[in-house]
Amino acid sequence: MRSVNPLRLVRPLERAPASSRRELPLEAQVLLIVTICLAVFGQLMVYSASSAYAMTHTEFNFDSLYFVKAGVVYTVAGIGLMLGMIFVPAGWLRRVAPLVFIAALIGLAAVRVPGIGITANGAARWLAIGPLTVQPSEFAKLGTLLVVAVILANRKRPPETIKELLMPLGVLVGLVCALIMIQPDLGTTLAVVLMVFALLVAVGTRTLLLGKVLAIGLAVGAILIYAAPYRRDRIFAFLDPWGQSADGAYQVVQSMIAIGSGGVFGVGLGGSVQKVNFLPEAHTDMIFAVIGEELGLIGAVIVVGLFAAFAWAGYTIAMRTRDPFQRLLATGATALIVGQAIINLGAVMGILPLTGIPLPLISYGSSSRLVILALVGILIAISREPQLAPRAERPPRREPDEPKPPTRRRRQPVGV
Repeated sequence: MRSVNPLRLVRPLERAPASSRRELPLEAQVLLIVTICLAVFGQLMVYSASSAYAMTHTEFNFDSLYFVKAGVVYTVAGIGLMLGMIFVPAGWLRRVAPLVFIAALIGLAAVRVPGIGITANGAARWLAIGPLTVQPSEFAKLGTLLVVAVILANRKRPPETIKELLMPLGVLVGLVCALIMIQPDLGTTLAVVLMVFALLVAVGTRTLLLGKVLAIGLAVGAILIYAAPYRRDRIFAFLDPWGQSADGAYQVVQSMIAIGSGGVFGVGLGGSVQKVNFLPEAHTDMIFAVIGEELGLIGAVIVVGLFAAFAWAGYTIAMRTRDPFQRLLATGATALIVGQAIINLGAVMGILPLTGIPLPLISYGSSSRLVILALVGILIAISREPQLAPRAERPPRREPDEPKPPTRRRRQPVGV
């Protein structure tokens, strides 16, 4: 009689049904809908905020659609990348994490090479690759997220001392932050640090060690701010914006004027006055001020609500995931995107100091949009993985003609 391998009978039971990988759970559907809404709404607001500026400058060929055309190209490319990442297994991301991180380091170093790096407004943050302009620091966020998630997932327990935290995680993150700071770009550095801090919290790091890390981060940040006069001006402008409205706080004051002018319902789409000659970087870092002026409190609340829904969906995916690497990856991606949104919104409204962080998926930006859409694709891919924690299910129903399992009667003690 032909022998049967019992493992061949067990393996199909260990796999999730194919339909579980095709169907998107509710949180992934919410994430996808919110992302598309933010991306489309962002293109509309980029046109509104940039058309007058582009139409009056020769470097943009007096084309009011200059930024919209470029934004649509990168948005379509980013959505294609997002759809592709949905079908990438998380195990493959784990294997390529070191390569992505090394490529990001090479890109960060290349921005300082003459003829390759592009300097604008005193900052060397971009690379010229043919007709394209790439910002390596955006891809460094992705590389850092992948490597840190791999390191923490491979550990049997969370780091308990500063020494354990430094080797190798702290050294690698410090190297990335140092290369970003020499550009200089404090905002991106802050985003990377916040993302890594969120991963340490998610992995279960002790509160005492987190407090030490926070204290060290604040001390280093204070030194970096004091070392650069323009950063000191931003802090003073944050503390007293109306007292320095003609100097370092000009951008913040104009932003608050724009938001206040919008009232509840706004002045109407395209009707902003501040974006024309008063509000710098209206289509990038300060685009939320244009939203507040043109669409009022209602439009601003809708934007905040969309990011809140994004946060719920991302963290729900992370909490339902059993695999440690995927859980950290989902947590870090959500913390990075939502954290940048919080920093930008706080800065535009005068609640936080200006850091130069754009509003994800809404502000104009090529590399940022590509990376964020890729992260959304990774989140959706994680939600489709079969090792997700199953929701509570009812026990299987017994067929009417199926015999009842035999009941075992308890034996009475002797002598009773």
